[in-house]
Amino acid sequence: MRIGELAAKAGVSVRALRYYEEQGLLMSDRSGSGQRIYVSAAVDRVQLIQHLYAAGLTSRTIAELLPCVDAKVSTPESRARLQEERNRIDQQISELTRTRDRLDAVIELTRSPARSGCEIKD
Repeated sequence: MRIGELAAKAGVSVRALRYYEEQGLLMSDRSGSGQRIYVSAAVDRVQLIQHLYAAGLTSRTIAELLPCVDAKVSTPESRARLQEERNRIDQQISELTRTRDRLDAVIELTRSPARSGCEIKD
């Protein structure tokens, strides 16, 4: 499939696909006219990359982990790296939860009607 079709099926931009190739995360062949051609499994690959980015992993980390994913094996190093990333996400969740709780407290304190000088304008 061509790059536009892959972008549509995977729900990403053509620019993102080009970036993934630059980073070594995604491979394509070239047609005789130089157009990128992808195998159908590329849709799943792009979605995996998107999930890993959404989890906060960098392209460098993703590039380090993908060979293990492709080989369907894990090494002590890859498991340790994934655990580090999981711990980082847990820390972010804890920080966001504390921030939400503080916002809830401010909301509760400010439940009274707005007073002059404290209106928020869009």
